[in-house]
Amino acid sequence: MTEGRAIPRERLAEVSERYLRFGGVSPINQQNRELMNALHHELMDRGIDLPIYWGNRNWDPDFTEAIRTLDEDGHSKVLAIATSAYPSYSGCRQYRENIAAALEEADAPQISIDMAFPYSNRHGFTAHVIEVLSNALVYLVSDNHLEDAIEVLFTTHSLPTAGAQSSGPEPHQSPGLYLQEHESVVAEVMRVVGIATGLHPRSRLVFQSRSGAPETPWLEPDVNDALREVAAVGQTTAVVLVPIGFVSDHMEVVWDLDTEAMATAEELNLACIRIPTPGASPAFVSALADVIEDARLGEPTRTDLVNLCSGTCCPNPRSELPTIPGV
Repeated sequence: MTEGRAIPRERLAEVSERYLRFGGVSPINQQNRELMNALHHELMDRGIDLPIYWGNRNWDPDFTEAIRTLDEDGHSKVLAIATSAYPSYSGCRQYRENIAAALEEADAPQISIDMAFPYSNRHGFTAHVIEVLSNALVYLVSDNHLEDAIEVLFTTHSLPTAGAQSSGPEPHQSPGLYLQEHESVVAEVMRVVGIATGLHPRSRLVFQSRSGAPETPWLEPDVNDALREVAAVGQTTAVVLVPIGFVSDHMEVVWDLDTEAMATAEELNLACIRIPTPGASPAFVSALADVIEDARLGEPTRTDLVNLCSGTCCPNPRSELPTIPGV
């Protein structure tokens, strides 16, 4: 992941300590296995007997290895689904570039791979979050926190502001599709939660996991800064952290939120609950199965079709590279 990026050894050592805190292993691999297994069973329950393969951008099995296995097993038409729900360069187009490069490296010209559009607007992506957030808010009120004293912070991965603004197809209009989709999801989650619970606490979108050069503008505020802002106002006694930008409880969730943000909340004397990501929840698995069924039927894999995955969609900030198509 860090090869060729001239990241100081001190920074690498600092990040490695996070993994050592959790046994030296990233939780994402096991979570991917669980998701694949659940998706396989969901497809079988629907009478769809399709094999599922696994490829990684930065770890084994990598994309090239996965494509060679597909070739050996005699497959020629493949649908790729990223474990990333929103349109952006790193969350969508870069996968399409990486898979195109892996196809060339694997020398498998008989294989064609299409990539499903981002799926953040599928109800199954948010259904589990809505249920657990509703329960958390009801619990906090029962624990004597006033509705007006609760704030919901939806967190997602920060991006360079230029990259966020160029997300989605042309014309690239500020703030970009990455932020627009997040704001739309947050609004829908809070709307449904309000109907389910009768509670309407304050909410907003904040960011985490910034990793770029200090002089480069990135999306703000950071979740820890947001917690300090909340405490400084003095009206809030409890906060709910909702990692709406992630599909599983990987290291950026368990470290940035469960470790750092929780420590900040404790320091500020704020009660804090962190909502789990969709993971392998039945609703999310069902949504991914719907994406697969739509692709098999020739339907768009997005409920509200926009001109995603065009040649100018989420452009590479450094150079234009070949991509696999989106469907």
